[in-house]
Amino acid sequence: MQATCKFDQSLFDLIIRNLDRHDVAKLEPCERIRAAVAFTLVDCSEPANIASIPFPEETRQQAAYILTTRATRLSSHAGQRAYPGGRVDPGETVEQAALRELEEEVGLKLDSSRVLGRLDDYATRSGYVITPIVVWGGSHVELKPNPGEVDLIHRIPLNELMRDDAPILETIDESEHPVLKMPLGDEWFAAPSAAIAYQFREVALLGRSTRVAHYEQPHFAWK
Repeated sequence: MQATCKFDQSLFDLIIRNLDRHDVAKLEPCERIRAAVAFTLVDCSEPANIASIPFPEETRQQAAYILTTRATRLSSHAGQRAYPGGRVDPGETVEQAALRELEEEVGLKLDSSRVLGRLDDYATRSGYVITPIVVWGGSHVELKPNPGEVDLIHRIPLNELMRDDAPILETIDESEHPVLKMPLGDEWFAAPSAAIAYQFREVALLGRSTRVAHYEQPHFAWK
């Protein structure tokens, strides 16, 4: 599957239009913790610095999304691939929480006008209901990792989402549902982050009503 994901007004309009048409599937937290993540779009002004993703000169005009490598010192999910995000504080909306976490983790301060929409809630095995908020980060933004939470910040070209080998579905003994992974250069990352990336591709870029809540996470992410 080929696509040109240039970071411009046409991409902005496409995402807004497709997210507006999407019937968001919401989940009640029940005994889980409500959390929000920011799926943030920026330009490819810097290399991804992960998984041998190439960085030719023409890539600088393309769109990217922010992915982080969580700090290895964290007590849970240390070193995993994730989006800026965390639990929703009392009195916050999911949009406010996502924007707050975006600023806290990668130093990008944005207001609510940059929120483009949301994707489906995803319940994790580790006890959270995650709401993905799609955010337009802008061009030439400076990103700085919070060392207490983030080891590395990656700008992943959107074209990585459009690869012919995406998604990867893997059967595991612990579940009746397959684990969803997305290719990342010469590596991969898994749900829940990969499920969010895959649904962004399907809904926001391709205009498809694709659900992902049933896809499994790898067993190492269950804790």
